[in-house]
Parts: sequence; structure tokens; C-alpha cells
Amino acid sequence: MTMTTPGLAQSYDRGTTDVPLIEQTIGDFFDAMAARQGEREALVSAHQKRRYSYAALQAETNRLASALLRSGLAPGERVGIWSHNNAEWVLMQLATAKAGLILVNINPAYRTAELEYALNKVACRALVTMARFKTSDYLGMLRELAPEYAHAQPGQLASGRLPHLRSVVWIDEAAVGADEPGFQRFSDLIASGDAADPRVADVQKTLKASDPINIQFTSGTTGFPKGATLTHRNILNNGFFIGECMKLTPADRLCIPVPLYHCFGMVLGNLACLTHGSCIVYPNDGFDPITVLETVQAEKCTGLHGVPTMFIAELDHPRFAEFDMSSLRTGIMAGSPCPTEVMKRVVDQMHLREITIAYGMTETSPVSCQSSTDTPQDKRVSTVGTVQPHIEIKIVDPETGATVPRGTAGEFCTRGYCVMHGYWEDEARTHEAIDPEQWMHTGDMATMDDEGYVNIVGRIKDMVIRGGENIYPREIEEFLYRHPKVQDVQVVGLPDKKYGEELCAWIIIKPGQNATEDEVRDFCKGQIAHYKIPKYIRFVTGFPMTVTGKIQKFVIRDAMKQQLGLADEKTA
Repeated sequence: MTMTTPGLAQSYDRGTTDVPLIEQTIGDFFDAMAARQGEREALVSAHQKRRYSYAALQAETNRLASALLRSGLAPGERVGIWSHNNAEWVLMQLATAKAGLILVNINPAYRTAELEYALNKVACRALVTMARFKTSDYLGMLRELAPEYAHAQPGQLASGRLPHLRSVVWIDEAAVGADEPGFQRFSDLIASGDAADPRVADVQKTLKASDPINIQFTSGTTGFPKGATLTHRNILNNGFFIGECMKLTPADRLCIPVPLYHCFGMVLGNLACLTHGSCIVYPNDGFDPITVLETVQAEKCTGLHGVPTMFIAELDHPRFAEFDMSSLRTGIMAGSPCPTEVMKRVVDQMHLREITIAYGMTETSPVSCQSSTDTPQDKRVSTVGTVQPHIEIKIVDPETGATVPRGTAGEFCTRGYCVMHGYWEDEARTHEAIDPEQWMHTGDMATMDDEGYVNIVGRIKDMVIRGGENIYPREIEEFLYRHPKVQDVQVVGLPDKKYGEELCAWIIIKPGQNATEDEVRDFCKGQIAHYKIPKYIRFVTGFPMTVTGKIQKFVIRDAMKQQLGLADEKTA
């Protein structure tokens, strides 16, 4: 995949350019694919017992795009989706692209404070949401934020705390359950559209590949999520070249248990399939190892995505041996490093001999490096592969910006079509991340070997990765500062056998006050996502500091590791 010059001393590489970039919009590309192979299966949502051919998926997409435009939404406006995996999610992904609307991915783990921030940050006009999922009452959280909705007409919502939101649509299973005052059913919304509405085609003609089409929130060191804004060109091409790495064809059926709100599901999953005429298969709305195994067997899936912990859960399931995995060939493992023994089991026991490893970040659409189906196993587990086509990468000294020699650690930077449009209405932070020469500075420390393989060795920014979720301590600190008894707080990541890392908060309580660990956790519940709630909480009288007053988080981390008897998790 790369054009490495033998003996090149610097940590720089660029991808091949023999296959040209796609310069169509997502809607136009999808229409062309549906025209070529309308009868082939495009989507199976196993838990919903629904199947769509490419022609049927195109018709439903056009009907939904028509309904969105008829509801009064205009191209360029933002529409949120707050849901786990289902057919409605991919319909929204395609319909918003056709209607020129910007789809805003909202993490289903978000709670009221995070939802309020996300909707207001990008001025969402409409929101499509699940009604409920397990212990999450999504409509209940919306009513908590906006009690005014109980007396409003659907499509005419008005709230002091959510001033931009006019419409909430809840995903129903066709007229099951009671109506929700102020909110519209998804089945009613899509029924209001017309698959042959000429306005959809008229709008599509006005759209450009460089138009923003998707906003994904990514946490920042200032404590507030940034809206990484991606274009048709960004994610359509990234999905295509990811699929090329996996050698996808119309004969492939890809099982996607990873969440769609994240790039892993919507780009490495949905768009990798749709750009190759392959079939998307959702085993369930949320991850459940047994339904993955059942679905791979029942649907004869040829590909399977996941983070290492998902593959481990599948392999270690007591019923694993009951299922026939022999149809599997490829897939992607990403999110965190893969232990050698796990990779061996995935190849041997799950037949995933052509599984690939991918690395990237939301701001780069997301993949900039990926292994191929024939990458040697030792490289698959020790690196994140080589540079993707039409992308440049380099590793630089974080202090000087100079490209470092191969084998030397530095900051990983990438440039090319994959780099985001920018952070939504945040020029200052966009310029912090993307330099004048258009290099995206990832904040990840990496090395590059003589063959161009990249290894991620650490993080410059103080990010914590818990179970594949990126968490910036500053965001948690900012939230905990709201507690009336908290004077100061510092949050760090500690090693954890199950999740890779867990959060630890050191808290200084205001004079004359007392607080308990449970009191702090109760304050977090329902306000921030469960994975952001610190596992370890300690009340202290001060923080370790340098002579210049800078807090030494590494000292906090080391003290806690010693106190708790924790060792850093090492992978091969």
C-alpha cells in the first residue's frame, strides 16, 4: 500500500495514488451502486428481523430524505441521532447525505449534561432517538431537560435549555406502545415522505463532495467536546480504501457489532460495505457476544469487526464451540493494541486469517494506517500497519516539529483528503490541531520502522482509553468542579486488566465540608456517561506540583498504582 523509498532515514511515508479518489457525494455514489446491483442484499438487521436489498434500501432512503425535507429542514442544518445500532441509523446516515443535512452522532452513553452541550454546540434542529435502552430512558432525559415538550406539538418544540431543537423523532417498532406527547414516531416520519419526491434529486444536484455531512464529538483537553466536522469526500473515500484493504467484494457480508455513533461502525463498517456492494449485518443494537456468534453463523458472515475485548468475549463465551465460524475471512480489529495470543486465537479459532488492524482518529475520517490481508502476523500485533492511499504521514519531534529518524518516537501527523473540515465553529482549536501546511497533529506518540510500519507507543495529550472509549481527564475535572463541595480535582488514568485503563479522581474538598465517594458518584450518575465516572476516588489536602506550580499527574498516577498494587498492562 505504500511508496516507501528503501533506506529512507526520515519517518515519513505516503500512500499509493494509482486508484483515484472518489469525487462524488455519498448519495450519488450510493445511487450508482444501487443501479448496478439493486437485487443484492445490502442490509440485515438481525435483532429487528429486517432485510433490505440495495434497491429497497435506496427507496427507503429516498422516502426518508423526502420526509426530512418536507418537515422543513434545509440543507446545511444539523440533525442529531442518539441511538444504538439499527436499520434506522443507516437510513439516517444515507438520507441526511442525500438531503444535504449534517448528521450529528450523539453517543448513546451521554446523559443530560452532555446531551444538552452537544445539541446546543452545533444548533441541532431535529433529533432522532431511541425511546429507551436497558436502563437508559432517552425520552425521559429529554423531558428532564425540556419539560415544555409535554405541551408542545411535534415539530414545533421550544425550550429554554434547548433553544434550537424543533423536532424529536423516536424510533418505534411501527405503532407499538403509547404515543409520546410532543414527539413524533419514526414510522410516521418516514411514511410522510415519497420515494419518488423530485425534490430529493434536485437537492442532491446542488451538493458537492467537499460539503460537510457529519459531526462527531471528540473530547478535548479543555474539558468540552469538540465537533469534528467531516465531508462526503472525507468519509466516503476512507470507507472505500478501508474496504480495499480488506479486499471486500459484493460477495462479502460484514458483521458489525461496534457502535455506529463512532467512526468504527459508520465508516469502517457501513461505508466500507456500501462502497463495495457488500452486505451490512447488525447482530444486535448493543454488543452481546452470543448474538454475534449466532449471527455470523446464521448469515454466513465473511467479515467481523471489533475491539480486542469484543473478540475476547466471543472466544471465551462458554457456547463458542457450538457455532460454525468457517465462513469468516476478514474484518478489522481496532481501538487498542491486540495481544499476540488473542490474535492467534482469532486467526485459528475464528478463521479470520485475513483480519486487519486499523489506526486513526475521528478528525482523520478516521483511518490513516491499516494492515492488509497479507500482513505478517508479527506486524499485525506489533504495529498499526502502513499508510493508506492518498495520505501522507510523518513522525515529528513535538518540541521542534522536525521529522525524526526512523525508529525514533515522536508525534504522529497526517495530511491528505482524510483530514477533517475542522472543528464546528471553533477556528482557534482547528488551527491548534491542523498546522499551516495542513498536517493534522494527532497527539499520539509513534515510531516508524524501515518498512513503513507504524507503532503507536503512547500519548502526548493526557488521554485515557477505557474499553475503547477515549476520555480526556479535563472533561471529567470540569464536570466535578460543579459539585458544591469540590474545591479542586485532578483526574488520571490507572491501568486495569479488564478495560485497559480506569479513571481515578483526587479531590480537595472545600474547607469545613465533608464528602463521601458514593456522594461524588451519585452526583455523576445521569449527568455523564457511565464510563466517565471515576472508579477510584480519593480525598486529599493537596496535589504534587513543580516549583512553577504545574500539577504532576504522573506522581498521582504512580502513588495510586503503588497504593492499589496495579501494574501497567503490557501487550506484545
